Amino acid sequence: MISIPSVTLNDGAPFPELGLGTYNLRGDEGVSSIVSAIHTGYRLLDTAVNYENEHEVGEAVRRSGVDRDELIVTSKIPGRHHGRQQAIDSIRGSLGLLGLDRIDLQLIHWPNPSVGKYVDTWLGMIEAREQGLVRSIGVSNFTEAMLTELIDETGVVPAVNQVELHPYFPQAALRAFHAEHGIRTESWSPLARRSELLNEQLLRELAVVHDVTPTQLVLRWHVQLGSTPIPKSADSDRQRENANVFGFALTDDQVELISGLERGRLWDGDPNTHEEM
Repeated sequence: MISIPSVTLNDGAPFPELGLGTYNLRGDEGVSSIVSAIHTGYRLLDTAVNYENEHEVGEAVRRSGVDRDELIVTSKIPGRHHGRQQAIDSIRGSLGLLGLDRIDLQLIHWPNPSVGKYVDTWLGMIEAREQGLVRSIGVSNFTEAMLTELIDETGVVPAVNQVELHPYFPQAALRAFHAEHGIRTESWSPLARRSELLNEQLLRELAVVHDVTPTQLVLRWHVQLGSTPIPKSADSDRQRENANVFGFALTDDQVELISGLERGRLWDGDPNTHEEM
């Protein structure tokens, strides 16, 4: 089994340096894939209301045989559940589908600024934490301005901000803001899915230098940036490959070279305009 190191969030909770994305892992095959990842060593499982697989994630937790306290289950509140009481109700609904007595990390999935309810949603999450429904609270796809508003309005700093982050979009300014405020960066689509990233000549050359795959090289880049990547894979061999990135290190110059591949967002995911309900 691979041992994945953890860091400590700003609320004192442990948080792995690499986790499993579960988008589209559904049904019995999805459950088996998630159990496989847990047995490989994954301890952070990322789901969401809109993934429609919270039941599968909870079932995998039960089937794995691993102590519940070792696992960090993340879920996300969708846009249609924004609002103070709506957020609490959404969390209770997620707990019912998961079949768990707590969610370890609860996120706001998208800020949906035109709706204007993400501060109220955050207040509901603070209340849910006080009720013991969730352990840690954070956000996803929030900008520096949105994070600042949450902090100024409530005095509660998110533990995590999960954002699009990969070598084509390293998000240096946002990561610096996170570091300044003690917010853990988490990377969705860390391998820039549906792009040519892994075929970049630079990555192939550096992978040979370190005797790893381009995938492992990119995931190691995330780790050294101080961000937790959550690659998704249903294949046990690929899960093992993705997690096996803690036995080598990039030089500072190599990290900068990889970051130099920057070209911007790959999808229509600007939090100021993109909205999901």
